[in-house]
Amino acid sequence: MAEAKKNLLTRAGLNKLEKELHDLKVNRRQEIAEKIKEAREQGDLSENAEYDAAKDEQRDIEERIVAIETLLKNAEVVDDAEEGSINIGCKVKLYDKEFDEEVEYHIVGSTEANSLQGKISNESPVGMALLHHKAGDEIVVETQAGNMEYKVLSVERYTEE
Repeated sequence: MAEAKKNLLTRAGLNKLEKELHDLKVNRRQEIAEKIKEAREQGDLSENAEYDAAKDEQRDIEERIVAIETLLKNAEVVDDAEEGSINIGCKVKLYDKEFDEEVEYHIVGSTEANSLQGKISNESPVGMALLHHKAGDEIVVETQAGNMEYKVLSVERYTEE
């Protein structure tokens, strides 16, 4: 069997997942058990919408617990980058030559990526092209839409919360 793919995470990403897992196991499981108990006490389960909804929610919680546990089992924290060099866990300011504007990205592992929050994966075209560069470097990223040109303005360690 092939070895499972490592999930690269920042320290903040790991802490966030561990916190969510703890909350799901300790608080949410208790809450949903109480909802199921209350719905069960209402009598006939065959036409009990509250009971069905609670059981669905319970299933969703258990699926999320399994997903997080699987992710954490294969997690590798990446925090030890060369100072000033772009790696997972860095906040990077770039000058986008095409659009004549500054953009800021947080480089994260693929499981933490969220473009709406400015978090790009180290596996994305831009993320891969940025890795190991430093402030002052100029980078060309090949994409399906053509080449994008950036100048690295600054690199710093990124800490969340």
